[in-house]
Formats: sequence, structure tokens, C-alpha cells
Amino acid sequence: MSRLSMTAILRRSLVHRRARSFSALIALTVSAAVATALLTLYADLDSKLHHEFRSFGANIVVTAEDTTRGLAPDAIERVRAAAGPDAQAAEFGYAIATTDRGTPVVVAGTDFAAVRRLNSWWKVDAWPANTETQAALLGQRAAEFVADEHSVQLKFADRAITLRGVGRLHTGGDEDSRIYLPMAAFTTWTGAAPSTIEVQIPGGEAQVEAAITRLREAMPTAKVEPVRKLVEGESRIVDKTHALMYGAVLLIALTVAVSVLATLSASVLERRRDFALMKALGGSQSTLMAMFLLEALVLALGGVVGGFVIGSAAAWTISQLDFHTATLPRLGVVPIVLLVNVLIAAFAALLPVRALRGLEPAALLKGE
Repeated sequence: MSRLSMTAILRRSLVHRRARSFSALIALTVSAAVATALLTLYADLDSKLHHEFRSFGANIVVTAEDTTRGLAPDAIERVRAAAGPDAQAAEFGYAIATTDRGTPVVVAGTDFAAVRRLNSWWKVDAWPANTETQAALLGQRAAEFVADEHSVQLKFADRAITLRGVGRLHTGGDEDSRIYLPMAAFTTWTGAAPSTIEVQIPGGEAQVEAAITRLREAMPTAKVEPVRKLVEGESRIVDKTHALMYGAVLLIALTVAVSVLATLSASVLERRRDFALMKALGGSQSTLMAMFLLEALVLALGGVVGGFVIGSAAAWTISQLDFHTATLPRLGVVPIVLLVNVLIAAFAALLPVRALRGLEPAALLKGE
């Protein structure tokens, strides 16, 4: 059978059986769209999830062995150098002071700009500027311990200080019971040095462990520990998201394969007389199988084209809604999507076409 005649038969089959061809095309388009969307999102998944986890704050804590003496004066510079340029770090010093109401309260000295970058999840109505040396950020509960938020009077070891409350902080944690002030004012007032440095390392568990090793080398006299719940939780979520995406692609592929198999099986039954006539005229079994397989592959290619467009749009929408960043179409996923669709089409085409092997042209053409 010539290539021209096979093309004509293929065109006639697709045109005259539009309903079944369209049904198979829709199924293969859905398969390609889902695979495209998931693979496009998967390409940026790790970076986007790690970026989201960065908003939860520190995943490493560096603490002085002797909290009364605190860390070395250059500790924050050494930590930032060891952690890397993409890391965030903020130092903290702690003391117990007494408010003008006689209530003990935890005061913490820090760098407000660094804390704002590190703990972007904090709910703060107004951040103090770094130039405000006597500014204070009051925790939601700590604000109830002072008589006047705009003139916060504190006393530590008989040394008094008056701060101007700039904003309130609400986290639902221990931070709500603290009053934060600039590190320079804290050190001058209490005489205490920073005792803790919180560090946020971008990346997964492997990157965090590598950073811990570097920090321990840079800070041999300090305790360097990961925030286990955050690090392990991030790793579990990333792994489960990977598994979910793999499972979704497999489930959709199997569902589409069953749908296309049913459609093509019905097509084989409808065209038994056509195949019998072709076989009676000298068409070989391999030719019939190739023609039927070619029809399925054409539908698979059409599904890839439409599915890539729909899947890329879906990936962009999901990325914007869930991660607030755009995920652009990736041509690199096309070969994988094409392979998936071709395998589905080949599987769905070759199973029903095996029924043609036992086809008896004479008996079928007689109507038996």
C-alpha cells in the first residue's frame, strides 16, 4: 500500500469518524495538559517551596555557650560570611527588665532591618527605623505591661531608660511578651552583649546541614543547632509534594489510556469490514497495524499541541495563586509530554488492533 493511499485512508478515518476521533483527542489533550502543568510546576517546585519556607523565619540558631558573657563582638559578621550571601541573619540580646507598673518583661536588643528581612511573617503595624535609637517595638501582650506605649519606661539593675513605642508585634508566640529595642541602645543600657543569632538558610535539608558545618567551624565556641521542626517539616512537605505530582501524572495517564482504549476499540469494531476488505485486497497485517497506530499517533501529537498551551496556562495560574510568582512555559517539558502521550496512544491502539490478527476476510465480508 502506497504512502499516498495510507494518508488518504487516515484522513478519511479522522474526518468520517469525527465523534470518536474528537473524543480520543480530548482525552489525549487532557493528559498532555495535566502532564505539562505538573512538569512545569515541578521544574520550579523546590525553589518556590523553599522560598515560601523562608517566610517562616530562622532554620538555624547560634547561641553563646555562656549567655551571660554573650557572643564575640564580630559574631554576626562571621555568621553572615559562613552562612553565605543568600542567607538572612539577625542577632538578639535578652534581659529581664521591670516596667513602670512593676511588671517584669523580657527586653530584646536587635537590628530591626535584619529582623524584618528574617521574620517577614511577623505581623507588625509599624516597624521602627534604624535611625530611631530610642524606638521600641512592643509585643501584643507586653504592651499591656506598660502605662504609656508612647513613653515606655523600663528599669534594669537600677538603670532606667525611656523608649518611644513605634508599633505593635503579634506572632502568637513568645515574641508577643517581649519589648524590642535597637541593639546599640540595649547594649548601652544593660551592658549585655548579643547572645543569640538566628539564621535563615535558603534550600533544603542538605543545604541547611552544610551551612551548620560551616557555622560550627566559624564559631567553635558557640552552639549551632537547626530548628528541627522547620527543617524536617520542609523536607517532608517537599518530598510529599513530589510524590503527589508523580501520582497525579500516573493516575491521569492511566485514566486517559482507558478512555482512549475504549474509543479505539469501538473504532476497530466499526471498521472490521473495511479492514477485511483491505486484507482481501492484499494488505498485510503489519500494514493494517501501522495504519491504525499512525491514526492514534496523529491524535497524540494533536493532544500535545493543545495540551501544552492549556497546561502552561494552568501552571502560570496555579503559580500566581499559590506562590504569587509567574511560572513561564517551558519547552523542555515537551519531549516528556510527547513521550507520555505517544505511549498512551500506542498502548491504546495496539491492544484492540490485535483483534485483527484473527480476522477472516471471506467470512466477514459474507456477513458471518
